[in-house]
This record gives sequence, C-alpha cells and structure tokens, in this order.
Amino acid sequence: VKVVESGGDLVQPGGSLRPSCTASGRIFRFGPVGWYRQAPGQQRDLVAGFVGRGDTLKYSDAVKGRFTISRDNAAGTVFLQMNSLKPEDTAAYYCNTVPPASAYWGQGTQVTVSS
Repeated sequence: VKVVESGGDLVQPGGSLRPSCTASGRIFRFGPVGWYRQAPGQQRDLVAGFVGRGDTLKYSDAVKGRFTISRDNAAGTVFLQMNSLKPEDTAAYYCNTVPPASAYWGQGTQVTVSS
C-alpha cells in the first residue's frame, strides 16, 4: 500500500487548507485511519481520525472545532479540512491507519502557518 499526501502550503494565520491523502487498500476506504502531524523536534501525534472500526471520529484538543476529517470511500481518499489555522499548526502532516503502521508512512505534506 502506497500512501500519498498532498495539499500542504504556506498560509496566513486564520486561513484554511484541505490536504488529502490517497491510498489503495480496504483499510483506507473503510477502516480506522487518521491524520498525524509532526513539528520539528516534536513527536508525531494523531490530530484527527476515524477510530474504532472506522466509524467514530476523534480529534485532538488542539484542533477540535477547527479541523474536520472526511473520506471518499470510492476514491480511497482521506481529507483534512483545516480552518482558523494558527502558527502552532505548522508541521508535516501524514495519513496512516489508527494505530499507525510503519509500512504506511508516506512522505507527508508540509503545512506552514505564518504571516
């Protein structure tokens, strides 16, 4: 399974982005998957995911109310709508299963929030 993330960019505080990831494999279409992020010097943490059997939404406290995860099962694509972006959201964003599998880490997509 190859996971490809895209859609990251440089955006001003308060702006929006909608990164996406595409992957083959049934688990990315119907199972537990999520978005992780890693800032320089920080660990990689789950920020939004479909957890459990893939039908329950979970968000970290840092992004709750601002980020929304969604998926297109037919296309095998997972989206992350990011609104009201803050400088502390600056990080590389990755898509993976929940919990993550080493084989599914992609190259990530960089989100930079700065004026």
